Amino acid sequence: MPTEIPVIPTDARLIYPDHPPDYRDVLRKEMEKRKIPVSIGKTCPVKCTFCYEIDHSYRDTLEPGKTTQEDWNYILDYISKKPTRANENWVWGGNEYMEWTDLFLHPKAMEWLEDFLKYTDKSVTIFTVGYVHVPRIHQLAVQYPNRINFELSVITLHKDHRKALMPHAPSISHLMKVLEGPGVTSANFYSFDHHTMSVDAQTISRLNPHVILWMGCLTPLKGMDEQTVRLCRQGKKTLPEEALRIYEAALPNPTTIHTEPYITAFLNRHKIMTLFDALELEKKDTVVMGKSVYRVLSMYRKNRAHFLPVPNATLGGDSDCTILLTFDDILRRLNGEKVVHIPKCIMESPRGNDCDISGVTLEEFKEKAKCKVKILGKVNTKVADKKLWEHGYLSSYVRDYIANPAAKEFEAIPVPT
Repeated sequence: MPTEIPVIPTDARLIYPDHPPDYRDVLRKEMEKRKIPVSIGKTCPVKCTFCYEIDHSYRDTLEPGKTTQEDWNYILDYISKKPTRANENWVWGGNEYMEWTDLFLHPKAMEWLEDFLKYTDKSVTIFTVGYVHVPRIHQLAVQYPNRINFELSVITLHKDHRKALMPHAPSISHLMKVLEGPGVTSANFYSFDHHTMSVDAQTISRLNPHVILWMGCLTPLKGMDEQTVRLCRQGKKTLPEEALRIYEAALPNPTTIHTEPYITAFLNRHKIMTLFDALELEKKDTVVMGKSVYRVLSMYRKNRAHFLPVPNATLGGDSDCTILLTFDDILRRLNGEKVVHIPKCIMESPRGNDCDISGVTLEEFKEKAKCKVKILGKVNTKVADKKLWEHGYLSSYVRDYIANPAAKEFEAIPVPT
């Protein structure tokens, strides 16, 4: 059976006049989404150049300030009263109402993680570039088996690339200590050049033959500097050969891969076609979609409807994912349509309230669209997430993309700008 893939300062308290004066309202919103809202403040000092939080102007974030012991007592008490659900993990941190930062830079992070495990019966997912205490993290993993899903962001072990991309990250020698023990569940790292991702995979496998290897390429987004964009795009070009090297090495670890949306769309093309057919649309119906899905439907369902590919203009860069579209992206693309069909996944932001990733609601969109809007309920994030992981194995990418002649035809399909 395949291994299941696990589902990335200031002390001042800022007051925003347009928001509730009680900063704990922010904490409660995060906890209602099963997040543990520890905060080191608004700006992450690690300053990774590829971070998707470099530009977050498309959404509002609030700052409760650096978490105090009093705050933590409140958080832990609130969480303790929530029902425990099977197969549910609480996320250490928040990225909806609070900015995403490496929370293990908080001096009490390890102590509070232990509190969470000791005083609740819940499981936790943690993300960090490595700022955890060794051997404490490994001791907790042994003491509380199957309660910690630790996704370590290795990014790269290549000395020069690591220095350029992560100038303030933990040292490679520290990462080795983190990887050697039982604490880490999965390690993510990426292709940036020839013999980068493949070398990292073998190094990590030697240290820990059980950790899940989560590899792939990073997508450049708006705000990233030119050198980072160049490295990311270079990594995309070398991804096939790097993936083949790892596949042929037959490492004992579970090997998974995170690619750009158009590859994910191709690997999920059969589900996309089945789902599209089930919608029973007419040829004249206009359907909104990201550029990656547009390629699939243009190749396999040509002229079955009026496909409206929408660029991810809000995020910018090379993104072409339907789930990450915003209502503003769609508004920019509309050109006199009377009726548009919109996938539900666009309005399923973790914030709730039928809003997109920028916080704009469906009702707000309808007021500006000046056309009739129909929601495609079957095209939702639950379906998308399930298929993403189902075909997220390295073997799937190698066998069904790299070795598939149809992939070249797929890549050549032009997408309207």
